[in-house]
Amino acid sequence: MTNLDTSPAQEVCPAAPEGQGPCVQLWPEREVPLGGVRAMNVMRTLPQRGLPTVGAWCFLDSFGPDRVAMSVLPHPHCGLQTVTWPLEGAVRHRDSVGSDVVVRPGELNIMTAGHGISHSEFSVLPATSESGSSPLVAEIPVSRGLQLWVALPEEHRHRSPSFEQVRDLPVATGPGYTATVMVGEFAGQRSPATMFSPIVGADIVGTGRLELPLRPDFEHAVLVLDGGVAIDGQDIGAGPLAYLGAGRTSLAVDAQPETRFMLLGGEPFGEDLLMWWNFVGRTHEEVEKAREEWEAEGLLDDDAAATSRFGFVHGHGPDAGPEAGRIPAPPLPGVKLRPRTRG
Repeated sequence: MTNLDTSPAQEVCPAAPEGQGPCVQLWPEREVPLGGVRAMNVMRTLPQRGLPTVGAWCFLDSFGPDRVAMSVLPHPHCGLQTVTWPLEGAVRHRDSVGSDVVVRPGELNIMTAGHGISHSEFSVLPATSESGSSPLVAEIPVSRGLQLWVALPEEHRHRSPSFEQVRDLPVATGPGYTATVMVGEFAGQRSPATMFSPIVGADIVGTGRLELPLRPDFEHAVLVLDGGVAIDGQDIGAGPLAYLGAGRTSLAVDAQPETRFMLLGGEPFGEDLLMWWNFVGRTHEEVEKAREEWEAEGLLDDDAAATSRFGFVHGHGPDAGPEAGRIPAPPLPGVKLRPRTRG
């Protein structure tokens, strides 16, 4: 999971304020072109200028449905966890701690970058024809999914990197809905996924009047994937992120038939963040150093790269054909940004 923007802005994400009560604020999605041949566009709803985080959730892209094959060479991360949640299609994940897995709808990939990790992501495609030609566009499976990041708190952001895949996620049920609990706990069901701050993420399908239990010390948001809902009398369709504030012990949702939506939440994140490209740090200098180290590691041979900060992803060496190489870091802007406030 990566931010492929060739000119990424530095996102200064101030600590969440205390006391944001229940509300319904719609934050529009924005289309972000990720570049490359047959480029994939994504719709981004986090971070926003006035809403940088929801709990520890600090990045949210949705992509598809389309038939553009994901083809993302090795790239670095630090200071975060990536959360991969495919809705259609399958993605092969390889990383510098030795993981090589395919994630499919209903399964969850959690990669904890900690001090530093690198990984690649490729759509799982049909086998090439007998002539050796690539699959036609019509043969490429439909791809759709969510890409999310979770900021690691200070006491965990320098930890060693790790990866886990959870294939058997718990399902909570209530009148009119079922909820796959990706991370955290919801409606009495707890995900086994390893997280490092109080957080929740659930994929909910429901119809009619739904009463969802919430933690009042969490702030929450809803992203509608299919259908539509009404919350506090406000209609919400697919696309924008609906921020709900904190202080709710339950959430009444009026859902159109077979509506599907994500519920995200967590304790308001109490630390300032500086996000740029695929790095989550605290200062401009930290992010600048991470970029410099990634670029320097690109000059190392595979054995030396394997023991470097971000490591080496096997399967992308010089003999890997179209999968050879790595993604270089974009240039940093020439200025430091000033912190912003939520507003």
